[in-house]
Amino acid sequence: MNPSIKKLARIAEKKTRTVIGLMSGTSLDGLDIALCEIEGSGPETEVSLLNFITKPYQKKDREKLRKVTSVEQISLKDLCYIHTWLGQLHADMIVEALFEWDIKPEKVDCIGSHGQTIYHLPNRDLNGDETPLNSTLQIGDGDHIAVNTGILTISDFRQKHTAFGGEGAPMAPLVDEWLFRDKNEHRVLLNIGGIANYTFMPAREAKEMKKFSTDTGPGNTLIDAVVKSKFDKPFDRGGKIAASGNVIKPLLNKMLEDSWFQSDEEKSTGPEYFNLNWIKEKENQAGFSGSDISDKDMVATVTELTARTVAQNLQNHIPANLPVVIYPSGGGAHNGFLMERISHYLDQAELREFSELGISPDAKEAVIFAVLANETVGGYGFNFSTKYGSDQNIHFGKISFPV
Repeated sequence: MNPSIKKLARIAEKKTRTVIGLMSGTSLDGLDIALCEIEGSGPETEVSLLNFITKPYQKKDREKLRKVTSVEQISLKDLCYIHTWLGQLHADMIVEALFEWDIKPEKVDCIGSHGQTIYHLPNRDLNGDETPLNSTLQIGDGDHIAVNTGILTISDFRQKHTAFGGEGAPMAPLVDEWLFRDKNEHRVLLNIGGIANYTFMPAREAKEMKKFSTDTGPGNTLIDAVVKSKFDKPFDRGGKIAASGNVIKPLLNKMLEDSWFQSDEEKSTGPEYFNLNWIKEKENQAGFSGSDISDKDMVATVTELTARTVAQNLQNHIPANLPVVIYPSGGGAHNGFLMERISHYLDQAELREFSELGISPDAKEAVIFAVLANETVGGYGFNFSTKYGSDQNIHFGKISFPV
C-alpha cells in the first residue's frame, strides 16, 4: 500500500488530532493560522485553540494578489505563477509560526487551507447565455503547502459544495452548529469579513425552529475600498472616519434598492459584485457625481449600508421579540462605530463578545477550516441537502500528500 495512504489511515483512526486551519480573506491583510487540538468528529467535535497568529502580507504581496483577485480580466501568466507562489508563501508562514511556537511539523496531523478566493460567481450573477452553475475559485496550491511543510494538507474545500448544488459559501454554518449551538440560548454568529454573513441557531430545545444562514451583502469590502481609494489607508480603524461623516440618504436608499437585497433566500456574494464600480453605478442612479459627496460622507454611507443590510436580514429571518444573543467576529467586529450602528437597529438583541464561546473572534474562520479538514480525514461528513433532492453526508476538500 502507498505509505502516504497508510499514514492517512493512521491519522483517521486517531481520537484526537492536531490540525492547523488557515484563512486568508478578501481584505488581503494576511494569513490567519490556528493550531487546534480536535477531539472526535461530527456533532461530537470538540476544539481547543492551542495557538493563533496572523502573519501579515507585505505590501508587495498584497499588490500581487490584487492583480488577480475579483477582477474580470487577468494575465494567465500572473495567475499561474501566483497560484504556486501563494502556496509557497503560506507554507513558509506555517513553518515560521511552528518555529515560534516551538512545535515540530511532525506533531501536526494535517492542515486545512482555505486558500485565497480570487473569484466567486453564484449563478444569479451569470449572463443569461451561460449554463446556470455556481462557481468559485481559490488559489494557493495545496501540494506546495504539503511538500514545503511536510504536513498532509487538505485544500479547495468549496468545490464539493458547488458540485452538489451549493454556492460554495457560506460554509461556516456547517461547523457552527457543531461547535456553538446551545441548549437554551438563541444565538446569531455574525461574521463581518469582506462580506457579512451569519448563522442563526435557535436553542436546541426550540425544536420547531430551524437554523438559517446567509450572506447579507457587503461587510468591510465597500468600506475598505473607499478608505483605500480616498484616504490610502487599508481600513477605517474603529470607524472613526465614518463617525466623522454624514450618511447621504438618497444614495443609501438607491443602494438598498439593489435587486441583490430584495430576495430572502440563502445566498452568497463577493467583491466581484459589491465594489467601487457598484458604488459609482448607484451614484449615477441617484443623480450624484463623485465630486458631490465628500470622502468621509461616502465612508459613512457605505458603513451605514453594511449596518442596515445586516440588521434588516436578521429582522426578516428571526421571529419578532425572540430573545437572541449576537456574537460578532471578523474584522468588522473591531469597527466600534459599525457595531454601534448594527446595535442601534437591533436594540432588542444582546451583543456579546465572541470570546465568551471559547475561541478568539479573529481565529474563528481559521478554526472552521481546521474542523472541515478534521472531518475529511476522520469523520462521516456534513449532512447537506443536495441539488438532487436528497440529504447526503459530504466531505469537503482535496488531499495533498507531502511525498
